[in-house]
Amino acid sequence: MTHLVVIDGVIQTPEHAVISVYDRGFLYGDSVFETVRTYSGKLYALDQHLQRLERSAQSIGVTLPVPWEQIGVEAKRAIVEADNDESYVRIMVTRGSGPLGLDTELATSPLRVILVEPLRSPPEAHYLEGIGAICVQTVRASDAVHSAKLGNYLASALALRDAKKAGAEEALVVNRNGLVIEGTTSNVFMIKGEALVTPPLHIGILEGVTRGVVMDLAEREGLRLVEEALSVADLKGCAEVFITSSIREILAVVRVDGEAIGEGKPGLVTRRLLEAFRAHVRR
Repeated sequence: MTHLVVIDGVIQTPEHAVISVYDRGFLYGDSVFETVRTYSGKLYALDQHLQRLERSAQSIGVTLPVPWEQIGVEAKRAIVEADNDESYVRIMVTRGSGPLGLDTELATSPLRVILVEPLRSPPEAHYLEGIGAICVQTVRASDAVHSAKLGNYLASALALRDAKKAGAEEALVVNRNGLVIEGTTSNVFMIKGEALVTPPLHIGILEGVTRGVVMDLAEREGLRLVEEALSVADLKGCAEVFITSSIREILAVVRVDGEAIGEGKPGLVTRRLLEAFRAHVRR
């Protein structure tokens, strides 16, 4: 299994990859990123991820150092060089380096970094049995810039730490209004009555690439799709809950705060959508 790093277009081994300690991504989390995985050795939905990367950068006043298409070429070249069975890449753009200080104008020359890692999917048991989650009320850096994938993930990291301490595999972020926003690195869906419900973008969720695919698949499967805010009570009282992300695809949440969701196992709709999603990516 091979790990590679690409810094400003140059492929390096991890032990030789270095950036300045004055880089604002390191100092302040002043960066944006995307995570993309492969299927059959090819990066899935790469263009959509890179276009979102550009939108995230624009939202914080950063211009990509090269066109997003070139970053895609660099990512593909690194995947071929790594030659793993399957890989995932983390593509990052920082505001660049400069003197200490919060003033964004101190930084020059945005930096691009691509990390190539062997893909490690969740255990099969998670798909067969589902996972547990807890609800955590917190405020994230991304709450100030909606739909931007920012490098500052401290709030989510601490929420996930709380989940692990509670014996759960994910934390569901709850905002100040008591609404369930999303997971630490995932979007959230639930079956409420006869509808598939997911939070709307305007309440501060990331417009997930996998989320969008699942919404399209749900409509093709004849499911009624609703975007509306979800309370914790809504979540705990529904028939099914699942999360979506590039790495985990569609994963059933069968316990929230220790309480069983539905029958306490992956539900029919979740299983049906996972099957449809995997058929979609195979095509």
